[in-house]
Amino acid sequence: MKEKNADSRYYVSGICCASEEVLLRKKLDALVGEGSYRYHVLTGELVIDKGVEEARLRSVITRAGFGIRNSRDNQDGDSLWARHGDAIVVAGAAVLALSGIIAQEMTGTSLLSRGMLLVSIVVGGWNVFPKAWRALRSGALDMNVLMTAAVGGALAIDEWAEGAAVIVLFGLSLALESYSIARTRRAVESLMESAPSETTVVRSGRRIVVPSAEVQPGEIVLLLPGERIALDGEVVEGSSEVNQAAITGESLPVLKGPGTEVYAGSLNQRGSLHVRVTRRFEGTLLSRMIHLVERSEEKRAPVQMFLERFAAVYTPAVFVLSVLTALVPPLIFSEPFADWFYRSLVLLVIACPCALVISTPVTIVSAITSAARRGVLIKGGLQLEKLSRTRVIAFDKTGTLTEGRPAVTDIIPFDGTKPEFLLTVAAALEDRSEHPVAAAVLVAADRAEVPFRQLSVEGFESFPGLGVRGVVNGERCFAGNLEFTRRHGAVSEVFEDRLAKLSAQGKTGLVVGGAAGPLGIIGVRDTPRSGGKEALARLRLSGIDQMALFSGDRVETVHALGEELNVNQVQGEMLPEAKVHAISNLQNEYGPVAMVGDGVNDAPAMAAATVGIAMGVSGADTTLETADVVLLSDDLNKLPMIFQLSRKAMNVVRQNIAIALAVKGVFLVLSMTGYATLWMAILADDGAALAVILNGLRLLIPEEGGDQLPVR
Repeated sequence: MKEKNADSRYYVSGICCASEEVLLRKKLDALVGEGSYRYHVLTGELVIDKGVEEARLRSVITRAGFGIRNSRDNQDGDSLWARHGDAIVVAGAAVLALSGIIAQEMTGTSLLSRGMLLVSIVVGGWNVFPKAWRALRSGALDMNVLMTAAVGGALAIDEWAEGAAVIVLFGLSLALESYSIARTRRAVESLMESAPSETTVVRSGRRIVVPSAEVQPGEIVLLLPGERIALDGEVVEGSSEVNQAAITGESLPVLKGPGTEVYAGSLNQRGSLHVRVTRRFEGTLLSRMIHLVERSEEKRAPVQMFLERFAAVYTPAVFVLSVLTALVPPLIFSEPFADWFYRSLVLLVIACPCALVISTPVTIVSAITSAARRGVLIKGGLQLEKLSRTRVIAFDKTGTLTEGRPAVTDIIPFDGTKPEFLLTVAAALEDRSEHPVAAAVLVAADRAEVPFRQLSVEGFESFPGLGVRGVVNGERCFAGNLEFTRRHGAVSEVFEDRLAKLSAQGKTGLVVGGAAGPLGIIGVRDTPRSGGKEALARLRLSGIDQMALFSGDRVETVHALGEELNVNQVQGEMLPEAKVHAISNLQNEYGPVAMVGDGVNDAPAMAAATVGIAMGVSGADTTLETADVVLLSDDLNKLPMIFQLSRKAMNVVRQNIAIALAVKGVFLVLSMTGYATLWMAILADDGAALAVILNGLRLLIPEEGGDQLPVR
């Protein structure tokens, strides 16, 4: 039986431009069928979705002129030749070309000078010429064909030195581009290296070091101080501070204890932890992050797709122009053939669209990788471009602009009641309730260290939507809203006025009373998220013109928060359908809108928005798949960063397009007027390609000030 590939993940090397990617895809379409594989040109990853004979797959790809390996093969970096083979070949060809040019200058054209120049061309083109032949056989017009034609034309008109210069400079540019693109690949791979390949698992009371991929959910792993965490899990024993900056972008360590979650890629610092594994190695949050970054290229930005379509037309058009340049002036106007043929060769060189095509994916992947390092996942170039155009942002309230956990803000006693006594009675009653307000009261009571658990509570009753009551230390008491209070006796105007003031501040008033009437009021509010006001102020500075707050909470509560945060539009008591309608109205009035929510009950509004942004890792299992952008921590200050980063990325893309088109435009004119030489054209065109790649890679370099990127 023929062997089928057990590992469907491969890595293809040797792809240098978009036309070579097209050639590879043609071969794969014929072998496994269109849509049955995924290839990412920047990472080199090829994933085959269905079984295919491995030997046949390798044969097809190697015959097309590309390298292929899988996870069972040795890594590319195992040998000096594998790492630097292209550079060594280019260096050898350059030495031969320079020697030949010097010999030609000293002795004139001779067998020695021509021999060295010819050997330089053969050595420099050892990988170019075979690729050109394969491309022609496949009906492709790639840069290898163009360079081969330019070198052949130079030899035909006895410009051997120029032919050698073209192939050496072309090889040098490919080597430099390869190193530059490898920088992008290493940035993605650095995310993968965040999780160790081995971990210590406790089995039958023994500690065993095993490959992380073999650990199953439910097993207990031991984390010692200073160890990096390999798998997602829940702490079952121990306490320690964990640095999870690699996942959430949080700069400060987070205290972890029993019941808390830890994430693969995080660094355990001081204490030892026993952790129950919750996900397999390939299903960890880190693995899914890496997977999304690698696949981000599939969701291409409109500008990227436009450039690819433009390049598909540009290259053949300039090739035809080159042929007409060589033929029309000599045949129709009796111009010297050699002069115009040389000019046509210059046109061939600048017909290569590499600078245009490669600059955009490098820039986008660099930006997305940079965001991932800071704890933000952007799904692809499409989402990145949408973010750059967005000037309006809408927020959900609970869990987004607020902590999502009510807290006691006011304790207002009446008629000589002591605040401690008021809180004690309220906590004794609420200790038996599961309402969120009850949880806030209990937290406040624990912090104040009042002895509410020493009180006896009998005859406890709960009235949903109203309150609770019971007999506390022999006296009937209650805790509830205004309507519930009225059922237990008369309420004064002063009392109702205090409740109204609390409501106007966005707070819920919990009335606590006894047999003689109300004892006082406890104000409870879902507190604004730390740093929220500053984050929204920075959003305005980063170019966000309009902000809206949509919530299903009470109108008074939502308006109070909106005023505190200086939000333009505020709406409360909204059902999910109303939020969708409100998003649509914003889009009609202002254009692209981003919706920020917790990724669960805000899903319809996030889907309706131009860009859906999900908060926090709590819903990571679902939000990683549904939201366009995921903030892996609850830090609102990540929002200004992603808008600034997206605009900076699109600015870099526009800069790169301008550089590439300017160089090609200048040399179109210079070539037609006879002022450009072959070596000048190849140096300028390949220099432009390298310049735009390096310009895109700038996004990987952390800016001073952390997340506070400049807009330009």
